[in-house]
Parts: sequence; C-alpha cells; structure tokens
Amino acid sequence: MQWLDKIPLTALVIAALALGLAPLTPEPHLWEKLKMLAGGTLSRPIDIFDLVMHASVPLLLVIRLIRKSRFGKKSGQSA
Repeated sequence: MQWLDKIPLTALVIAALALGLAPLTPEPHLWEKLKMLAGGTLSRPIDIFDLVMHASVPLLLVIRLIRKSRFGKKSGQSA
C-alpha cells in the first residue's frame, strides 16, 4: 500500500469531498446510494456502480488516515 502513502493527503481530502458530495442538489449521490443500500433497494447495476464510484476516494482517504495514525511518520516514507 505504499502507492497510497505517496498520494498527498490534501489531494485525497479534496477528491473525497468532490466525489462524496457531488452533486449537492437535490442530495449527494453517495448519501442517496447509502440510503438505498440500507433500505434494500440498491439493485440496479448503474446504482451499484455509482455507489462504488462515489465511495472509492472517501474510502481511500479513510484507509490513508488509519495507516497514518497506525504507522505515524513512517507511512509516507518509502523503504
């Protein structure tokens, strides 16, 4: 996962906000798809793809933050 550690944290935060909140109206796709998943109505392939697309970068951000907190400064350095 060294490739993830090489991505600047600022870039991940901006990308996560952009994809996680797009489009803002009437509600973000990520929120809409998570509600569909919780309600059991997420069944169309396009909706599943949309969920994966909008959740991928926020998920990478979470993984990156966990790695940073777990491994500290070593996380961003290559061996």
